Amino acid sequence: MPIVESTSEKAIITCAVTGGEAFNRNHPCFPVTPSQIADTAIGAAQAGAAIVHIHTRDPETGLGNTAVNLFEEITDRIRQSNTDVIINLTCGGLAMFYPDPEDESRAMPKTDVAPAEVRYRHIEVCRPEICSLDVTTSNQVASGEDVVYLNTPRTLRAMAKRFQELGVKPEIEVFEGGDIVLAQKLIDEGVIDDDPLFQFVLGIKYNSPANTETIDYMRRLLPQNAIWGALGTGRNQFPVAAQSALLGGNVRVGLEDNLYLRKGQFATNEQLVEQAVRLLDILGRPIATPSEARSMLGLKAPS
Repeated sequence: MPIVESTSEKAIITCAVTGGEAFNRNHPCFPVTPSQIADTAIGAAQAGAAIVHIHTRDPETGLGNTAVNLFEEITDRIRQSNTDVIINLTCGGLAMFYPDPEDESRAMPKTDVAPAEVRYRHIEVCRPEICSLDVTTSNQVASGEDVVYLNTPRTLRAMAKRFQELGVKPEIEVFEGGDIVLAQKLIDEGVIDDDPLFQFVLGIKYNSPANTETIDYMRRLLPQNAIWGALGTGRNQFPVAAQSALLGGNVRVGLEDNLYLRKGQFATNEQLVEQAVRLLDILGRPIATPSEARSMLGLKAPS
């Protein structure tokens, strides 16, 4: 039987607006350019998202990109719009190891694993309020190819320490129960501050399934003072959002994780956020404003 609980605490909606993986090119308005990404982030905020999670893409090819100038342009456009929203920049790139099928000790040319100081360069430049820290190493599939998503404790420790120095709160993305154990070690070491923010990433191939039992298991592993939410990929987006909300967690929607409003109907980020607002209203969870979310997360108000 499903585990069903309820709470009336305010819920934070995050909109993950574009992601960095391949997407269905038939989508009529998938955001690719910095202006498109900034505009849809602003629209998501106006629809009810307190946080926007940002990736960048090559404006010409639409492929994922980690160029610092693209992050800078997007964050500048959002800030210059005077839209009140918490900017959360991804810091999960430059960690894909493609093993040579003939000799897995060798990396294929597509491997993009980079040292910590390269991976967080855009955080130093843009200074968002939040950035993601993917506390996991796992087998995954990218564009149909087997790949190892590589985040060693050494690299994660260096990244977390730098975020701490910059005053940027890490959103700890965890894909398995053991990832929470590793995150707890980093917290115990003092490189991640108290009141940590966790995001459960569910439904990725070869990682944790997107179901109620997984959410309940992972939330029971969290530090007592943790703030958390869960995301589901594809058609699991709203079932996971509902169960996360019922169990006291926060909610993430957006085109990074799911392209559809319903079967056969492409969505916009604004529509996905609006649907999350309706869902939370039905479940009796009030929506946190950006200001309220900052208070819940222990963030300083932007100057």
